[in-house]
Amino acid sequence: MSDPRIAVVAEGPTDIVVIEAALKALLQRPFLLNQLQPEPTRPDMGNGWGGVFKWCQEFRQRGAVSIEADPTLSQFDLVIVHLDADVADKNYADCGNAVLQASLGLARLPCAQPCPPPVHTVAALEAVLLSWLGLAATGPKSLFCIPSKATEAWLAAAVLPQGHALHDGLECRLDLESQLAKLSKKERIRKTGREYQSWSQTIAIQWAQVTARCSQATAFEQQIHNAARNFPV
Repeated sequence: MSDPRIAVVAEGPTDIVVIEAALKALLQRPFLLNQLQPEPTRPDMGNGWGGVFKWCQEFRQRGAVSIEADPTLSQFDLVIVHLDADVADKNYADCGNAVLQASLGLARLPCAQPCPPPVHTVAALEAVLLSWLGLAATGPKSLFCIPSKATEAWLAAAVLPQGHALHDGLECRLDLESQLAKLSKKERIRKTGREYQSWSQTIAIQWAQVTARCSQATAFEQQIHNAARNFPV
């Protein structure tokens, strides 16, 4: 059995940790993970959603008709492009004038819709991502991962005890990162790669709790199961 090669374009390293934990829960087989963004050798791209925008801009400029057809990506069995749903509340100008100028003619930000439910904002952001890539749709070996409002929702769903106050309105909270950092010493989670990595196994083990509390985790799970049908055997 060949290990599938999975590439991830994400806002930041902590998002990669959460996505990799989810993949371990869902695939239950070895896989090779390649982090395309953030790219340590490309500091000019930066982190955050602006870095994802720049990566998509470079892809669009290469003119590929699909992610699968791009020569630099065709060796992967799956390409995941991540964006937190809170980006729907942002403005292109938040990432500087270069991003603002590059966004001319693309789908507009902000594009947030009332939450709950999160699905309408996620759909609007999917359209934004497609415009960044210059595509009409994703293909059989590519998908979007858009946690609402951020991957911290998936983390909180997995590691905080049932009935925790932060579970209220979990997918519609814009303050989750800051609130996790303000919890008591026993529960506190700061946004560092090391701290998130310490919770990665818990996320994988408790993935059923994540899907029970986060509709976008359920949507991601279904996309992964569909994509896995095309993995090498």
